[in-house]
Amino acid sequence: MKTVAGPSDRVVVVGAGLSGLAAALHLVAAGRQVTVLERADHAGGRVGLYRGPDYEIDSGATILTLPELIDEALGVVGHTRESVGLRILEIAPAYRARFADGSVIGVYSDEEQMAEEVERVRGPKTAHRYRRLRGWLRAVYEAEFGQFMDTNFDSPLDMVRMPEKRAALAKLVRLGAFGRLGPKVGAIVRDSQVARLFSFQALFAGTAPSQALGVYGAIPYMDTCLGVYYPEGGMRAVAQALARAFTAAGGTLELNADVIGIDYRGKRAEAVRTADGRVFDCDAVVVTADIGSLPRFGLRHRRGLRASPSAVVAHGTIPAEVARTWPVQAHHTIDFGAEWDKTFTEIAARPGRGRLMSDPSLLLTRPALTDPSLYIDRAEQHIDEAGHLRDTARYEPLSLLTPCPNLAAAPLGWDQLTPFYLRELLQTLEERGYQGISEHFRIDHVDTPRTWRAAGMIAGTPFAAAHLFRQTGPFRTRNLVRGRANVVLAGSGTVPGVGVPTVLLSGKLAAERITGGVRHAATPITCHQGG
Repeated sequence: MKTVAGPSDRVVVVGAGLSGLAAALHLVAAGRQVTVLERADHAGGRVGLYRGPDYEIDSGATILTLPELIDEALGVVGHTRESVGLRILEIAPAYRARFADGSVIGVYSDEEQMAEEVERVRGPKTAHRYRRLRGWLRAVYEAEFGQFMDTNFDSPLDMVRMPEKRAALAKLVRLGAFGRLGPKVGAIVRDSQVARLFSFQALFAGTAPSQALGVYGAIPYMDTCLGVYYPEGGMRAVAQALARAFTAAGGTLELNADVIGIDYRGKRAEAVRTADGRVFDCDAVVVTADIGSLPRFGLRHRRGLRASPSAVVAHGTIPAEVARTWPVQAHHTIDFGAEWDKTFTEIAARPGRGRLMSDPSLLLTRPALTDPSLYIDRAEQHIDEAGHLRDTARYEPLSLLTPCPNLAAAPLGWDQLTPFYLRELLQTLEERGYQGISEHFRIDHVDTPRTWRAAGMIAGTPFAAAHLFRQTGPFRTRNLVRGRANVVLAGSGTVPGVGVPTVLLSGKLAAERITGGVRHAATPITCHQGG
């Protein structure tokens, strides 16, 4: 495995997101002097927070899988969840999916429970085929995780040079994992709605299920079989816990430290500069910024990268009494439109051809249903459902996400469009039975492709480069930077890719590029229930 050249005693990590904190923990555990520079006033990056007038809400990812990777990052410096005050709860069901015909299916990680759910809605034959699908997804995951996700590649040829990788590659070929994910899942389960539950995750990788490679079956396996979790206090609690473990281990975390450049001598980075005039000398640098921001650090990314679709996300609060009347009560609700396949031709279009979803599929996130400490009590007189006058009203945080094309696919005028588009989405939800959402959802923060681009994200998407074959695995932007002797990348834009588990892995892989750590033979993480 190639590593950075020269000494690496002092390391600066740019960004205190999950990848940066994971890298920092592995580096400090290897005896490096590590400083993490974060431009915000809190750790987390894309798993950070927004502050409302009397509450906080997760600003990014709400889906946590493979919490064992958090344990691994904490464990390298001798900490556990308990020692850093992190409590992680399993969400069951992970989602409730509601379809255009009004049917609702809960997604459970336990095999028996999920089979019963499928049988309840679709009958015993479909439940039997679900078990077959689960076995196929698991086989793909087990062939892929240790050899292709949790590993550093120096060249695509590594896939055939190393015996263990050749064997894993051969297994994936036998499984048909280089065909298309959507058709494969559909052929096994033979039910379009159930198939959707085990293929929509391709959107996380920036591609339509009908076009995604079967190797991305590892994502729905993690998502639907290994469990979805939520930390008490919000997803931001994960970053806060990693940051506590890092500083307790002797690392330095500098908040409100906006990095404006890196000083080089020849190919070597020698110092990192912040906007307030400070200079941090270094022997190596880990950069976790989005690939769209790399030029500001004197770094280049591959030309011709195709970005993933983007999203509009509205964050705010809703009266709990209103939300209790909705047709689905779940932490995560996926409300599917009828025109599912058409959605992807609209939002995952080539440059200049994208458009807003004509029949939107939407994700509603209500974390207080899992973590009641997130409810907000406001001094507010109102009449409750029983007709009594109350002096305090209870609210809950609510996030609404709708996929949309990135700015390359559709350079829309989001400053003018956003209020009208949100009004349309809320009216769509009203018509689908979410009564009161138009009137009572108080929106305090909205992210659009324009805000993502302003934050330096490629083509205005928080999901980085799409996982096309030419942008996947050893073909993805490498974490060693060409032309720079001691700069390493981490985060969703580099290997292994987008998602909470993968960015945690990317931090570890980046650290190994500096420490030369022995590449371990990772044992795939398996289901806790119903395996």
